Amino acid sequence: MTICPCCGFKFTGDLRTGCASCGAQAVGEPLARPEYELPSYGRALLVGVTGAAALLAFLVTTLTALFQRATLIFDFWSLMASAETAAWRLKWLALPFAVVSIWLGWRICESIRKEPVRFMGSRVAHGGLIASISFAVLMATFIGITVPERLRQHERGVEAAYRARLYTHNRAFLEYRARFGTFPADISDLRNLPDEDGSIAELIRNAEQTSYKPWTELAATQPPPSKSRRLRGAALQPAALNSDSDDTQTEGVPFTNYELRLPGEDKILGTDDDWLMRDGIVRPATALEGSSAVSSSANTTP
Repeated sequence: MTICPCCGFKFTGDLRTGCASCGAQAVGEPLARPEYELPSYGRALLVGVTGAAALLAFLVTTLTALFQRATLIFDFWSLMASAETAAWRLKWLALPFAVVSIWLGWRICESIRKEPVRFMGSRVAHGGLIASISFAVLMATFIGITVPERLRQHERGVEAAYRARLYTHNRAFLEYRARFGTFPADISDLRNLPDEDGSIAELIRNAEQTSYKPWTELAATQPPPSKSRRLRGAALQPAALNSDSDDTQTEGVPFTNYELRLPGEDKILGTDDDWLMRDGIVRPATALEGSSAVSSSANTTP
């Protein structure tokens, strides 16, 4: 099989008679191979430089994260924290690079082992492969260490967002009670409050996604019964007058307590991941309901 150097056409025959495709002819016999051929060092150098560059990049990023800390302390835990930060910063670029460099280094080291006459630098190539593998292990280890803390930070962020919404409701409810002497009967009643920053309008707009229940503890709003002249006089009044006076008293009873429920991450109200606020106390719905169940069982215990 002969390959034409002009057009690349493959044919069977001698190039001195001409290429079957373009007609090019050789001007003489092909040059003889040299008696001594030096082995190539380029492949081994490529693998070595790749592995060294990966470790150097990780080291530089770790030192940068260390110097960016509030207090510069060269102890073990500071270095560990800086390495975790470096691994998290390099994760999207370094992990694909590590996979490609390991695969390429493995192939090149295999070719060097098969043809030691043509290629040299086996130690350099294997050293670069080991460096690439070490870089991948370091990245995976430090990223794996940070995953639980990242998940906890995400949970704290979600919790802070729900608490901020509920505390905004609580502030509006307290302002409403300070102005009108009672908690609102419905969230839409909050429109009677001044709304300079638009937060109350946002609460009313999202009222369909919440569950609001106010109630009254009569023991806290009505004074205890006492014997007085008015009560003796009231006993002499007709029954109809007594019933009218009772109705007028109960109509003016203010709401003293409330419960507000927000849907959790599933956006479905009434599930276990809901958030609940009772009288300004914010907790997950399961925690408050569990504490209520325990308190109610304790109260019913003889």
